[in-house]
Amino acid sequence: MRVLKTIRDADFDGKRVLVRFDLNTPIKDGVVDDDERIVQSLPTLKYILDKGGIPVIMAHLGRPKGKVNKNYTLLPVKNRLEELLGKKVTFLEKVISTANRKLINDAQKGDIFLLENIRFEDGEEKNTKELSEKLAKYADVYVNDAFGCAHRNHASTEGVSHFIDDCYAGFLMEKEYKELSSLKNNAVAPFVVIVGGSKISSKITVLESFLKIADSIIIGGGMAYTFLKAKGVEVGKSLVEDDYLDIAKSFLKRAEATGKKIVLPIDHVCAKEFSENAEPKYINSQEIPLDLMAMDVGEKTLAEIKATLNGAKTIFWNGPVGVFEFIQFSKGTNAVAQYITSIQGAKTVVGGGDSVSAIKKSGLSDKISHISTGGGASLEFLEGRYFAATEPLFDRKNQRKMVIGNWKMNINKDEMLLYADTFKANVEPQNVQIGLAGTAPILDSMVRAFTKFGIDVYAQNVSQYESGAYTGEYSCDILKSVGIRNVIIGHSERRNIFKESSTDVNKKVKAAIAAKLNVILCIGESEKVRDEGTSNEFLIKQMLYSIRGIKAKDLIGKLTVAYEPIWAIGTGKSATSLIAEETLSALRNALVEKFGIKNADKIKLLYGGSVKNENVKEYLSQENIDGVLVGGASLNADGFSEMVKIASLL
Repeated sequence: MRVLKTIRDADFDGKRVLVRFDLNTPIKDGVVDDDERIVQSLPTLKYILDKGGIPVIMAHLGRPKGKVNKNYTLLPVKNRLEELLGKKVTFLEKVISTANRKLINDAQKGDIFLLENIRFEDGEEKNTKELSEKLAKYADVYVNDAFGCAHRNHASTEGVSHFIDDCYAGFLMEKEYKELSSLKNNAVAPFVVIVGGSKISSKITVLESFLKIADSIIIGGGMAYTFLKAKGVEVGKSLVEDDYLDIAKSFLKRAEATGKKIVLPIDHVCAKEFSENAEPKYINSQEIPLDLMAMDVGEKTLAEIKATLNGAKTIFWNGPVGVFEFIQFSKGTNAVAQYITSIQGAKTVVGGGDSVSAIKKSGLSDKISHISTGGGASLEFLEGRYFAATEPLFDRKNQRKMVIGNWKMNINKDEMLLYADTFKANVEPQNVQIGLAGTAPILDSMVRAFTKFGIDVYAQNVSQYESGAYTGEYSCDILKSVGIRNVIIGHSERRNIFKESSTDVNKKVKAAIAAKLNVILCIGESEKVRDEGTSNEFLIKQMLYSIRGIKAKDLIGKLTVAYEPIWAIGTGKSATSLIAEETLSALRNALVEKFGIKNADKIKLLYGGSVKNENVKEYLSQENIDGVLVGGASLNADGFSEMVKIASLL
């Protein structure tokens, strides 16, 4: 498992610390109604203070939509925070101001600042560079302890981390990451999952993830009736998403084929209308009369749920199994809360929403191993989603390995679509930065097929020109118009076959960086240069020449350098892992000398040259190899999936 940099690793003494908490608490009559999230922030806040840091707190409340709205002021949070700490908290009524900077710059150890609701700023949810830079000027160190917002790429969670070199995870972020990673990767069998809620559309991805790792899945709530209808069961007026019937059928079929137990309601508590005043009607069968809708599960279903949970060693629960907000239809959800806390010796994790409310109301919170603060974030994490906001909380060695497949002039559109179905079912981008480079005519289709699953799509080339009479070429703007944000430049085959010089490559890199594209710059030496013993000098010169004239601030975070020994491309030969490591170490040292160590660490270094499943682990285990650029071995979806899985375990 990748290891976060935590506040234990930081030097806070005398430093200003910009810290993001999730303090989105219920407010009633101007007073905090539930201070749990504030209380959960205290260990990190107290640690920063104890170590001599000067915290500048960012948080949000509600959805003010980028405008000042005093109904969402954080002033009540400031008041409660002062009560809990027994210390003064300076409330900054404007998020961004010159006065704020002066106050923070003049602050002494022990001072605490709380910025007004960060979502009063229009640039927060848009994650603008302008707001991120202004926030970064408040601090020397950044701490993210807002796991509940970790899946949001906002200025205060993701953007600001690009402008502060020292970024760390708080204690709550660390706990959530460890607990959910353990659940996902090391759950002790039997592993039983309970997923409820109203819509299959919002939960199908996490269900697909659990189908791979859980032994039994209990499906409740409104979403269960899409599954029942898919089985041919009459569900009356119950909530059904007809667009997802085929997906539900496929899910149930695959569960049966893999021997996974799926529990669906077999009896119901129904009503004629969706209302808190509706009269409950018990239906002692799986079929529901046409004039009724399901509102809760019945006694037979609860007995089946209890029997399925019996003996479980790991349990995850997210979402109610009935209309929990109406008391007469809350029995099923409350019963589930009782069941999961009565299983002896089981690790139990509850992930957000009404399931947390049910646990709290039952008074059984202390019997749950872990109650996630994440809600949507916990589900997306378990789905295998990548959180850009948390990546800066890892040092370079613990960041995601890059595995980029270059199809070259292979794979047409129909083949790509078949590839996509297989590949997406077998990989996830959470711990690996996955990319695929296809030919220009299918890039548009590739973007639609891959990017929403977190898989990057690369162009294999780009023109140095913005537009004009350049037949057969395509510009950065044309690439961006079809959703491309990544490009490979200077591949050895472009240099050797199409005679691109380093001058040509430099012009293309300049164009791509100016267009805010992410660039993989390829460099490599011939066998003759290798035999002469001048490889490192040649490669360093080639690399630096290819990026000359581009400001460091524009390259950092946008540039990746791929070393491809020309003598290994398409020959079946490959540099040993030690040769590759030695070469990339020399390149990194050159980047450190040019940009400084912290900036150089933000430039990833890849090895490319006859990379295969048999040798990829050895390459990726080297200190300076951040990833691989793969040619022929990426053409088979199953084989390339296996390579990604190997990388995910490192």
